[in-house]
Amino acid sequence: MRGSGDRILVIDEGTTSTRAIVFDVAGQGREVQQQPVDSHYPRPGWVEQDPEAIWRSTLQCARQAVIAGGGADRIAAIGITNQRETIVFWDRRSGEALAPVIVWQDRRTATICNDLRKAGREAEVQARTGLLLDPYFSASKIQWAVAN
Repeated sequence: MRGSGDRILVIDEGTTSTRAIVFDVAGQGREVQQQPVDSHYPRPGWVEQDPEAIWRSTLQCARQAVIAGGGADRIAAIGITNQRETIVFWDRRSGEALAPVIVWQDRRTATICNDLRKAGREAEVQARTGLLLDPYFSASKIQWAVAN
């Protein structure tokens, strides 16, 4: 490993919880901190989360794991895994979230996807992206968020 540390901090931002795990050079998890992440359902088919709550839980879990794992000097690298197709927009000046997180499970863009399909655009989308037209994927969520 590069740097003076001999451990890796991994942050796992999942749908239902935030975890921070400190691994040693043998790949053994040495410290684990975890906090639940709440989802909100403001309308049928909508799934949102509070971006500030996610940030606070991530920071708290990471701090606790690093301290329990021997301190920041032991950390050589950080790895992050997340919810993939979940989106959130941040204000570049203030660092604050512009709206709630739209979770990968959210189906609010089903109409956008259906309209593109009816317009004969599915083959083009799939050829360009390798993805099907489905609200699961982030592009239609981003389009919706920009418009709304």
